[in-house]
Amino acid sequence: MLLRFSKMHGLGNDFMVVDLVTQHFAFRPELVRQLSDRQFGIGFDQLLIVETPSNPDVDFRYRIFNADGSEVEQCGNGARCFARFVHDARLTAKNPIKVETSSGIIELNIENDGNVVVNMGKARFTPGDLPFDAPSQQTQYTLDVPLNDGRYQATVGAVSMGNPHCVMQVEDVHSDLVNQLGPELEKHEQFPKRVNAGFMQIKDRGEMDLRVYERGAGWTLACGTGACAAMVVAHSWGLVDDEVQVNLPGGSLTICWDGEGDVIMKGPAERVFEGRIQV
Repeated sequence: MLLRFSKMHGLGNDFMVVDLVTQHFAFRPELVRQLSDRQFGIGFDQLLIVETPSNPDVDFRYRIFNADGSEVEQCGNGARCFARFVHDARLTAKNPIKVETSSGIIELNIENDGNVVVNMGKARFTPGDLPFDAPSQQTQYTLDVPLNDGRYQATVGAVSMGNPHCVMQVEDVHSDLVNQLGPELEKHEQFPKRVNAGFMQIKDRGEMDLRVYERGAGWTLACGTGACAAMVVAHSWGLVDDEVQVNLPGGSLTICWDGEGDVIMKGPAERVFEGRIQV
């Protein structure tokens, strides 16, 4: 069959978005891997799928597959693209919309300037919610990480934004140390389902730089849930205020959190092209 899709991106974090409300198809992991290939396929960080919801109180079901074919719980940049897609495809005229994911319900709102505001829900710090193998919940943890020239004791925060994140404060997000730590933290044995590894460089109480080594995708130009996780960890460490500009390689997001309520993310979502592919 010929499958319709859109190519979209949020700050360079790019997606293949497929409407499975009006089309019917089942993706296999091996096909996702083929399609994600940037030389022989379409090329993307994640595949986003729009489905009819199982919950009558929400508007759509939102599913996410990494480039390696694994299904994951959440993707913040993808959520913004999801909102733009369902509106541009005229699958709904509602605004805001409620969307179910495997980790809970999120709310998406398209603003007049085209930016999308996402209510990401509560940040969760309980180790079992990530999951994270730790004896008790703490603000900071020390991880023993193998590197090429020995071992490194990494001080991190751990939080779930619907998907697992560990966050480390560094002096330079582009350092060789960060480049080595990213893939090692992602597969660290204390995260049995692997983890998204974020590295934040605090500029002041309202701004930070961030790079994220995403679980199953590697270094990406932007990670929405990673930006939320970094802001939440920095806030819990007393380093930032309630609203922070998070600068990623692909651009900037605004993250708001007061220390107790829902985490709010604001940023752009762009359509690149429409296509059809034989599957």
